[in-house]
Amino acid sequence: MSKAGADEGGAGGCAEPAKHLEDKDEKGGKMLSKLSAVTGWTKVSCPCCVSAQVEPLVLVKLGPKIGPETKRWLIKMIGAPQKDGGAALLAHPGEDASGDVIVVSAPRCTLLQATEELGLCKTYRNGDLEPFSNNDRDNFKDSDNMEVFLTLAERQYIVKYELDGLRAHRDLKIPGLPDSYTLRNRDNIWRKLSSAGVVVDMFPLHTPAKLKDLSKTWYSGNQLTQPLDSVNDYFGSPVAFYFSFLDFYTWSLLPPAILGLAITYFSGEVQKETATSVPGSKVTNDDDESAPVVSGHMLQAMFSMIWSTLFMEMWKRRSSSLSYRWGTLNLAERFAEPRPGFHGDLGVNPVTGRVEPLFPEWQRELRILLVSVPVVGLFLGLVAFGMMCFYWGEAQVQQLHKSWDSLLSKALLYVPSVLHIIYTNMLANVYKNVAESLTEYENHREESAFQNHLTAKVLVFTFFNYFAVLFHIAFFKQDVPLLRKRLASLLIVSQLVNQVTEVVIPFLVDRFISAPNRKEREDDPQEDKFRNQRALPPFPGLFAEYIELLVQFGYLSLFSCVYPLTAVLLLINNVTEIRSDAYKICNLFRKTFSPPVANMGVWQTAFEILSFVSVVSNCWLLLLSPRLQELCREGGLSSTNVLLLAVLVEHVLILVKFIMAALIPDEPDWVKKKREHIEYTSMQALKEQKLQPVKS
Repeated sequence: MSKAGADEGGAGGCAEPAKHLEDKDEKGGKMLSKLSAVTGWTKVSCPCCVSAQVEPLVLVKLGPKIGPETKRWLIKMIGAPQKDGGAALLAHPGEDASGDVIVVSAPRCTLLQATEELGLCKTYRNGDLEPFSNNDRDNFKDSDNMEVFLTLAERQYIVKYELDGLRAHRDLKIPGLPDSYTLRNRDNIWRKLSSAGVVVDMFPLHTPAKLKDLSKTWYSGNQLTQPLDSVNDYFGSPVAFYFSFLDFYTWSLLPPAILGLAITYFSGEVQKETATSVPGSKVTNDDDESAPVVSGHMLQAMFSMIWSTLFMEMWKRRSSSLSYRWGTLNLAERFAEPRPGFHGDLGVNPVTGRVEPLFPEWQRELRILLVSVPVVGLFLGLVAFGMMCFYWGEAQVQQLHKSWDSLLSKALLYVPSVLHIIYTNMLANVYKNVAESLTEYENHREESAFQNHLTAKVLVFTFFNYFAVLFHIAFFKQDVPLLRKRLASLLIVSQLVNQVTEVVIPFLVDRFISAPNRKEREDDPQEDKFRNQRALPPFPGLFAEYIELLVQFGYLSLFSCVYPLTAVLLLINNVTEIRSDAYKICNLFRKTFSPPVANMGVWQTAFEILSFVSVVSNCWLLLLSPRLQELCREGGLSSTNVLLLAVLVEHVLILVKFIMAALIPDEPDWVKKKREHIEYTSMQALKEQKLQPVKS
């Protein structure tokens, strides 16, 4: 591309002199992933956005029947200044005007403006992180070099942020399309183009050299630590927070794993209990008069309650430190733009005063009450139906084993648990799609509200689907051997199923089906290499990964006292999970857009709720401890007194949990001071902005 000259289609006004650095890689050569500045890209109007090379960030795939006139119009719309209704981005038509792809990048001014709008913190001249201000951009380090100033994930998300925010300033007819697809005033342009089949896909582009370097330091070597900063740079803060939590959680499993091994090895009672989880095992019930007052069962329960609290409090401190380091501690809390999928009748928003689609709140609540709640209830009923089938099957195989008492009948004892686990996993996958459709139907205005309602639906179902059987066995049937066998089956079978479905099958599909179709040569056009990335399936997101960790955490914190080897099995699984998840996100899926986040969001709340429930669960499981029951009988305590004592202990432990949470600050002292300084600086800047005289 020739250097961009003065032209409409620029990124907006900026009068400062050009000081953009030519892009080099670490060896001093031009980066291969860039397209040289020859004719084809839309042009910029401000000198600081002129560059000898443009970095391709996002690929837009057009429909197969889209004509050249529609493509030219779309390119012009992408490149037009925001004051003229455009996105102020850079667009390239690919190989020619009739092709089905558009490559999109972003000039400096658009990136800086979006950085301020998103509330990202960047390094100031004094070395501290400060909320970025476009008016004060010269005082921020590397603000003239976007590849250093913003991470690759941030630059790619900003492109999506600008495209999703495109709205028609007046009625517009799209060239090459029927009149039925005419854009009305304040219509979301990108959503309209998607519904019309003009835009069929959009995804951020991989940078092969950076991805290769990341792979070497992430999962290819023998290192135990993860390159979290590099993951944040390349994949974004949501992915980085997930892997940071997975890493922190995995190593936090060491204390309960060591305790579980010690209890299993040294406690004769636990050895007998563990043996009963193997169907058909012969366990002698010899009386042991020298049994300790505190059994392994009781010790594990007390430890689980304390561990779950300490784990969550220490994670919150780590999370806040990472949030500051990655510049997301002070993300802007502003009145958000309507999400692309939001629709309604045009009207004036009473908060912003802008013309946009409006949807009455009572209609949304009616949809939730009359549609979402009954459908969620139906799926909970299917969970209960599966639970009844499991009990029926369990009774049948137990009766069969008594009649046969053979090796085959011993193996059949596990069949009901295995079939029920498969059933619950399949039901969870179906429900996930149904929950997304229901939340879309509810028509939430903001993306945050959409995600919160979707997550709430999934969490309610997940808790009921995975833990209802265990709670029923523990507190209604009070069958500890069956609970132990069920938990052992869940831990072993679920992990095998997850490894096969999440890693083995995608790897085989990629290796033998997708990879042969993506073969490329060095001399292939760059656009063909970009297009080949679309052969990979879209990344399904981190929803399933968080659900898996949440279920794990529930098994450990709620029920591990009946099966002390729970933490050991989870630790073995998660050591491989870190590398398999890293391999999967790097090789088996397309890259995904990652909006900046300050923490795990609603998932952190879900883990904290489970941590609280663990106190109640472990207290009541203690009542089922044979050693505790024996001590109560020896002490002459009635059932009523034992129950009252359990309630008292439960309330005391809940109080201890709250005291521990209060004594451990959610963020380190230095992070607290940095956050308060950021808030003070932002407040002072707002005051100065209000005091400035309005220019006529």
